[in-house]
Amino acid sequence: MKVRKLQQKRGWAWQLAVLIVKPALLATTTHEWIGGEKIPASGGCILVLNHISHVDPFTAGHIVWDHGRLPRYLAKSGLFRNRALRYFMKAAGQIPVERLSVNAVGAYDAAVAAVQAGECVVVYPEGTITRDPGGWPMAGKSGAARIALATGCPVIPIGQWGAQELLAPYAKKPDLFPRKKIRMIVGDPVDLQDLLAVEVTPPVVQQATERIMAAVVSLVEQIRGATAPTERFDMRKAGVREIGKPDRPQPPEPGKDPR
Repeated sequence: MKVRKLQQKRGWAWQLAVLIVKPALLATTTHEWIGGEKIPASGGCILVLNHISHVDPFTAGHIVWDHGRLPRYLAKSGLFRNRALRYFMKAAGQIPVERLSVNAVGAYDAAVAAVQAGECVVVYPEGTITRDPGGWPMAGKSGAARIALATGCPVIPIGQWGAQELLAPYAKKPDLFPRKKIRMIVGDPVDLQDLLAVEVTPPVVQQATERIMAAVVSLVEQIRGATAPTERFDMRKAGVREIGKPDRPQPPEPGKDPR
């Protein structure tokens, strides 16, 4: 694996994060990065990944860092409620998103601005850890597609597997030993060129979202050496919570999710 040297100025928050997180990951995991050179070396882009564990942002940060970029995440707003953590995450350039809320549009605007400024934005298009019984990617939300259609930036799909063995979904404690293998495969940019030339309507956004999710699923199939279900799990159709632990009662929806 060829590792690119980081060209961006990383600042104190990233200096601290790398000092703490990278040694912890190297002590508890091994990794296999496939196709990492497809992550653009510069310029605005979106990286889209399947979501299988709460450690996903750390493992995703590892592959992005190893290929010379600083990731900016669309992170759930609850992480910003703690004053110290909010200070740190803002210093690291992370973007708060109020899921299942009309206020999520603010995150969309911030993500578009970040891409237009030449930054690498990481999006989990499922919106939460997968509820699919087999761990496969679910139906996607439209945020990544709308950002891509607004900016014309490349959308780079990444399929991953293994993080759920380090920290199972909603588990309180990680399984540290033996070391877990994290595998990620980076695909070619999702082809959205024809959609960039037409008016952005809900059907166009849906088509772009479907292409993005299909690309991610294909990569996950390669990583797992298995075939995904023909129909992706849909949380709303299944009547399960869209945020938080899925076995808790579904809260009232405060507003239409604009993503």
